[in-house]
Formats: sequence, structure tokens, C-alpha cells
Amino acid sequence: MAKGWYILHTYSGYENKIEREIRKLIEVGELDSSVVLDVKVPLEDVVEIKDGKKHNTRRKILPSYILVEMDLPDLGWKNVCSTIRRINGVTGFVGASSGSRPYPISNDEARDILQKTGEIKGEKPSRIVQSFSKGETVKIIDGPFATFSGTIEEINPERNKLRVVVGVFGRATPVEVDLLQVEKIM
Repeated sequence: MAKGWYILHTYSGYENKIEREIRKLIEVGELDSSVVLDVKVPLEDVVEIKDGKKHNTRRKILPSYILVEMDLPDLGWKNVCSTIRRINGVTGFVGASSGSRPYPISNDEARDILQKTGEIKGEKPSRIVQSFSKGETVKIIDGPFATFSGTIEEINPERNKLRVVVGVFGRATPVEVDLLQVEKIM
């Protein structure tokens, strides 16, 4: 048996439909629930900032891909995989050509994806989506430098931080602020 998370490639926009179809095949007995254990479309929480307003949304972490937890038997794995591959919108398993046995992703990769989705405990920061560019003028709206305006010197999207150069006592001073602490000046 090869228990693990497998990545299934799908047509774009078909992820939820295929997840429902696999669950339906498990319900009606075409797929064994002891072999196909779980199906997930990995989603993450995203804070979008549009026109100065914050909107919480959920976005696909891996567009066109879904996670399938399976315990593939040594004999009979072809039946399970071909049943899943025949679903309309499925192009195949990642890392396997048609007719060959798929390989699960590593436990570390699966843990990282599931932590981002909030399925398992771990650091799950909300990602912030806002378009800033170097040299753009912004106003700081929160924190110790609230009401200051400055120019963006550096953007760090991994940490959701900006380095903004503001004028403090007549001197240009770089300040690191969170993306939620600034707004664009129109």
C-alpha cells in the first residue's frame, strides 16, 4: 500500500466539480472509501484591498490542481486511477504518465499545503493582495507613523511589508510598515 497525498491535474475552473464527482463516486461505491480517503481543493484566505477597503476572500493555492489522499493497493491501483482519470476535466496525476503508477507528494509538501489551507495547525498568515510599485507615493494610515506620507523604496510580498521613505524632522527616514497600514494616494 502507498498511502499519501497525490496531486491531480484538472482543467482550469473544474476543480470543485471534480472534487464533487470523486466524492459522488465514493458514495455510490465505484471508488472504495478505504482507498480514496479524502479530496481537497486547496484554498487560502486572502485579504484584498480595493479602493482602500479590505475584503476577505478565499483563493485556490494551486489553480488547476486538487489533492487526493489515497492508500493505493499494490494490486488494483490501475482500476482506481483509471476511474479517476476518466472523470471529465481530469488530465491525469502529476508525475505519472497514463498507464503508470502515480507517486504521492512528500509529507513535508503535503503538510505545507494543508497548513496554508488551515486543515492542520501551523502558521497560517492571511495573504494580502494589493498592487504597489516602487516609487509610488502612499499614506500611512495606522501605527506610530500614521498620517505620514512617503515613497515606496522596497516591497517584500512574502512578509507583507513595505519600506517607505518618509520625512521625519526634515530628513528622509526609511520605515518598515505592514501592507494593511498604508493606502495609495490618488
